Amino acid sequence: MHIILPDKVKLIIKKLTDEGFEAYAVGGCVRDSLLGKIPNDWDITTSASPLQVKSLFRRTIDTGIRHGTVTIMLGKEGYEVTTYRIDGVYEDGRHPKQVTFTKSLEEDLKRRDFTINAMAYNDEAGIVDMFGGLDDLEAGVIKAVGDPVDRFKEDALRILRAVRFAAQLDYVIDDKTLNAVKELAPTLNKISAERIRTELQKLLVSKHPEKILTLYETGVSKVILPEFDVCMETEQNNPHHMYSVGIHTVEALKNSVGYDKELSTDDIKLLRLTMLFHDFGKPAARITDDSGKDHFHGHADISERIAVNILNRLKYDNDTINKVRKLVKYHDHRKRLTEPRVRRTVVMISRELMPLWFTVRRCDICAQSFMDREAKLKDVADCESIYNRIMARGDCLSIKELAVSGSDLIAAGIKPGPQLGDILDEMLNEVLDEPSHNTKEWLMERLNK
Repeated sequence: MHIILPDKVKLIIKKLTDEGFEAYAVGGCVRDSLLGKIPNDWDITTSASPLQVKSLFRRTIDTGIRHGTVTIMLGKEGYEVTTYRIDGVYEDGRHPKQVTFTKSLEEDLKRRDFTINAMAYNDEAGIVDMFGGLDDLEAGVIKAVGDPVDRFKEDALRILRAVRFAAQLDYVIDDKTLNAVKELAPTLNKISAERIRTELQKLLVSKHPEKILTLYETGVSKVILPEFDVCMETEQNNPHHMYSVGIHTVEALKNSVGYDKELSTDDIKLLRLTMLFHDFGKPAARITDDSGKDHFHGHADISERIAVNILNRLKYDNDTINKVRKLVKYHDHRKRLTEPRVRRTVVMISRELMPLWFTVRRCDICAQSFMDREAKLKDVADCESIYNRIMARGDCLSIKELAVSGSDLIAAGIKPGPQLGDILDEMLNEVLDEPSHNTKEWLMERLNK
């Protein structure tokens, strides 16, 4: 079985083997190559010590030399080369207390997380598969190398990685590995928010974000996202719904996959985060009337607050937080369809987020019951048509697009301060109602009156 190695990876392996050392591409790059995907990066493992590696290449960086990793720089590209090693005791649930370098490739591979990530390759030896990774790739199975309890005790993040790989590859998790996930899920509380965020986001932006349900079924979400568990346990006895809040959320996430080809990588992230959080406020907002029907008045505002708390907890950047909070807050925003109302909706949500907001609305509606679904979707389509017309015409949608500026008002005798801002706001309101009023002549005449 042959893998086409990049020229620079071949060069590194050849230089090491020419000096009498073993060297292989290893891990995710081998897995992805076998799946017909282009690897994001190429890791190399070798019998050479870090100092021996450094002596053979002109430009190197001591990325993690204590744990055996040196980055070789070839041009502007870096390639991580790690010495075969045996890990000592893991005291912090992430790092071994010490590592021992070894000359055995088998010892190095057996410390890796899953069989599909524990294969090595070079052109001379071909695929080195000591733990059945090829069979598991063929069968579509995520299976830990050796005893899954041992692997998860070494690094608890592997528990979340098992579910993430299942979502990315649409694989099932081996029974023994799944049982270990359930047993050791509580140990995820040792893991930093940043590492949790990275894995959770990879799961969400995968082709199968509905696998988030596995987090609930295994007790993982109870540790890293307890708000989701509450949603799973909240029914929606309402004719507009046919699922619990949690399953509705899962269905909305599943619906969002259909828009991947239309969206940028960043917009896919924003969409998935929004669909995850959009109804998290429903458990707190739920009231049941005398007929037994549930209502969730004000849930969007509560969802926004919860989303912001979670995103801050997971150390997301402010730009992501601000965009997701807005999409969550207005995910259920519905007004009578007139041009002035749609213009105000654009101002409220932002021109940048409006296309994504239409997608959010559709994903949400299609995860509800079939009651009035076609009418709801038509409402979104009609709103989008009005929006497109407004954008094509170039209507004024912000103070900076007004035909009158703050300088014009000062020249007309208005003193700088709150009053000036209030006047500009009022002018924008006038123009949102009637775009043809956005002329200097009309606005200044309105000011004089």
